[in-house]
Amino acid sequence: MSLAVVLLTAGPTAIVAGSWVALNIRGAAAALERRAAATTELAMHARGDLGPAPRVASAQFYRYVGSVIALCGVVFTLGGLLELA
Repeated sequence: MSLAVVLLTAGPTAIVAGSWVALNIRGAAAALERRAAATTELAMHARGDLGPAPRVASAQFYRYVGSVIALCGVVFTLGGLLELA
């Protein structure tokens, strides 16, 4: 029973979080892109490298990863429902 509870908790959470980024609700994917660029730039400045920061990942990449996470959430939810049966 405890595995079903874990899967039924993690599944919908992954669905909501993944679809939030995949659908770019309120600019979530763009914000992740900006945050990754800022973090990379800060790390480079801390090392003493004052050149331009390389582009780590685009918003399209984060949208793709969000859709994969949402699909994994569907699998977790279905697995939890099957565990209950």
